[in-house]
Amino acid sequence: MRWLLLALLCFATAAAAQGWPQRAVRVIVPFAPGGTADTLGRLTAQKFGEAFGQPFVVENRPGAGGAIGADLAAKAAPDGHTLLVSGVASLVIAPALPRGVAYDPLRDFTHIALFGGPPAVLVVNPDVPARSLAELVQLLKNQPRKYSYGSPGNGTHGHLVAELFKRSAGVDMQHVPYKGGTGAMADLIAGHLPCASITLSTAAGQIHAGRARALALSSATRLPEYPGVPTYAESGYRELVATIWFSLSAPAGLAPEIAERLNAEARRALDLPEVREKLRPEGIEPGRMSTKEFTAFVADEVKRWVPVVKASGAKND
Repeated sequence: MRWLLLALLCFATAAAAQGWPQRAVRVIVPFAPGGTADTLGRLTAQKFGEAFGQPFVVENRPGAGGAIGADLAAKAAPDGHTLLVSGVASLVIAPALPRGVAYDPLRDFTHIALFGGPPAVLVVNPDVPARSLAELVQLLKNQPRKYSYGSPGNGTHGHLVAELFKRSAGVDMQHVPYKGGTGAMADLIAGHLPCASITLSTAAGQIHAGRARALALSSATRLPEYPGVPTYAESGYRELVATIWFSLSAPAGLAPEIAERLNAEARRALDLPEVREKLRPEGIEPGRMSTKEFTAFVADEVKRWVPVVKASGAKND
């Protein structure tokens, strides 16, 4: 009897997956409109709608570094009609902060696809007498505790990359958290802040205008749009290859057939020329992982960054 019930359950799950989606699909973006997560969510939602014949409706639920929207998704039915634009903020950083979150990033989600994301960039005001990362390290060693750096906030990727750089280089800079990278950049170009570690997309305009000098990117290789900006890795910090990645997840228990269909369509959509053209200025290289590879990637990122979050002393804003 037990085997019969299991067989019937598997049959019912497979049948439901075949008929999916049966109505509009909610795509929760746990950040405000206009950011990278929102851009990726809307681009892929449009392509999903075209491919699967039902509307994929983006719903912005910002707050707590992505944790509010992620918690909402974790509690939804795993029927494929609620998806989450997940990422390093909601799956890795938020759970490691002192107050934690109500969900487990591995147990409570089905991880579907890696969208990709922009690297962090270390920028300085042009008046700072350092034209390379090596010169900045020497400056910081010669004048310890004189310089500070801004980030988009406590526990953000920009903050953690800078803290990992400080630890690797054996230097010290005081952290000045902002409520977003825009405020940090405004103070940097006004001369109130010497350095900032933020998302490349936030700093791009000021770099191109010459109002900020980029010293290092956390991407794996140099970006074609920024040929003169070296990576941390080629500057000797090989552990500092880190993108502010975004992804697609669903509540735990999603039928594997649905996850695989979404993964295939996400990869196809992100490789479309018109989509790549929109993502290229932000330095986003689309992800190409299978669902299994992406799930393993999330587990590895948790192992990698949780100790850094805890060592940084980051607290919930």
